[in-house]
Amino acid sequence: MSKPSLLRRAFSAVWNGITRIRLALSNILFLLMLVFIYVVYMGGGSEPIPERAALLLNPVGAIVDQKSPVMPLQALAGEPSAADHEVLLRDVIDAIEYAKEDPAINSLVMELDQLTYVGISKTQEIVFALESFRESGKPIVAVGDYFTQDQYLLASYADEIISHPMGGVAIEGFSSYRNYFRQALEKISVNVHVFRAGEHKSAVEPFIRDDMSPAEKLVTARWLQSLWDQYTKTVEMRRELPDGTVDDYVNNFASQLQEQGGNTARLALQAGFVDKLLSRRDANAYLADMVGASSEDGLYEAMLFQGYVARQRPGFLPTESVADRVAVITAQGNMLPGDQPPGTIGGDSLAKLIRTTAESDGVKAMVLRVNSGGGSMFASEVIRQQVLHTRASGIPVVVSMGSVAASGGYYIAAEADEIWATPSSITGSIGVFAAFPTFERALERIGVFTDGVGTTELAGSLRADRPLSPQLTAALSSGVDHAYRSFLQIVADGRDMSIEEVDALAQGRVWSAQDALGNGLIDGIGTLDDAIAAAAARASLEDYEVEYAEIPRSPRELLLQRLTDRAGGLPAWSQSGFGVSLSGLWRPVQEAAREISLLQDPGHLYTRCVSCGALQ
Repeated sequence: MSKPSLLRRAFSAVWNGITRIRLALSNILFLLMLVFIYVVYMGGGSEPIPERAALLLNPVGAIVDQKSPVMPLQALAGEPSAADHEVLLRDVIDAIEYAKEDPAINSLVMELDQLTYVGISKTQEIVFALESFRESGKPIVAVGDYFTQDQYLLASYADEIISHPMGGVAIEGFSSYRNYFRQALEKISVNVHVFRAGEHKSAVEPFIRDDMSPAEKLVTARWLQSLWDQYTKTVEMRRELPDGTVDDYVNNFASQLQEQGGNTARLALQAGFVDKLLSRRDANAYLADMVGASSEDGLYEAMLFQGYVARQRPGFLPTESVADRVAVITAQGNMLPGDQPPGTIGGDSLAKLIRTTAESDGVKAMVLRVNSGGGSMFASEVIRQQVLHTRASGIPVVVSMGSVAASGGYYIAAEADEIWATPSSITGSIGVFAAFPTFERALERIGVFTDGVGTTELAGSLRADRPLSPQLTAALSSGVDHAYRSFLQIVADGRDMSIEEVDALAQGRVWSAQDALGNGLIDGIGTLDDAIAAAAARASLEDYEVEYAEIPRSPRELLLQRLTDRAGGLPAWSQSGFGVSLSGLWRPVQEAAREISLLQDPGHLYTRCVSCGALQ
């Protein structure tokens, strides 16, 4: 046998070397992944609870009913950002409830600087836990550099509020502003064909107007004022301030700030919004004295609420458990057809979750927690049918409204056994619209034309590169009217009202919880716990457990979520001023693209409250 040539032997040696390097790298990556998994799941272990400590409520990001899915690249490579992090409302409430009974926890400290959003509705639910904690005799202190309006409402429930000497309290009031795209769509030659039923169904206004209609301004101003009245009355009551103090602070902010020499912290102190102005070092010393203990780092002794609730919360119910249970299912986000990830409501995925949960042994009642301004009418109908089927099987269904349960959110709630809302929930918006964008004019501008033949007048009429035919226009208009009448009938059946009574409350109007209760659209005002108790009562349950049912997630998804949760405790990095400016300029374009991307209903029919979106 001839000896291989020198070139072949050299090539073989190089190739074998590459193979060995590849295998070595694969082994190294595998070992790194094992270390990574250990650090994520086991890193640091469980720190023992000190003999004396404060519960530290320091949420990073937004407090939500349901977490959105984690993007792999963002979780693995992205810098931690408060804007991208989410905290479960249930974790916050449970941590406070556990700490109330824990003799090792002698106080509660709220550090809210990294809290980006909680909203008045979720704050009101957290408050019940805070009030119960206070009744145990343990103090609550809020400390922060500069309180935003959202942060301050939660902070106002503290016994004492401490701000930095260069901090302050930023309160401005509530508003509902959005972009209107009519001229922009005209300039890029995009036609959005809209049809609506309901005099106040304003979801289509951004596509057909340059401003908010006068009728919509009246409706929006009413529910905004209701929320603002709740905010101001809460702050003034908690801080023992005269009526009108908050409005005076906001409306005369510039002149009052001038009187304080431009010092926002001193203005907040003078106005009675904070109790002390302390540097971080002095604030830490003050809290260490209150708690009566300090850590090895010289910081006041505290247990972070997320780690604390994880170790205090009982383990998951075993699959073979048949204990009587009330199941809680969360429906949060825009409604779209098919299967959708958490944070978005999929018609099929949510209906399947309701069905499988109802079929589980031991589930005797169900609470559907709705936090949605609606979306696809088809998705809403799929969910509604499953709610009806669950009730027909003998399992009562009670709805708990979060910040928003309007339009499609109300559609899936209307036929529940009972409907509960928080004092600041927004609901109603009973109306339907159809929207279908076409791009034929935009294509013509670049020299692209569409032509051909079809076997019928409707053949090819739903192409986005062709104008709508008169017959299709009439069909869509008729379909919207039919869908609206169906919506009215569903509400009438669910609320034991006549069509005429519902129509008088419908027409796309948005209602505050108090107005909705007076109009008969809901049954009670209370928290999620109140809705759970109502569901248990309907099932004649006295001794029961609460189960939070969720769409099953893969091991990879669980790993990424765990990584993100741990990253949420790290310092958050903010964008540069230039980056923020560019983001602000780009936002209207992103919003317009997002609105069009949500038009996914197979029948092009939507039950959606666009103006409610900011409250979700």
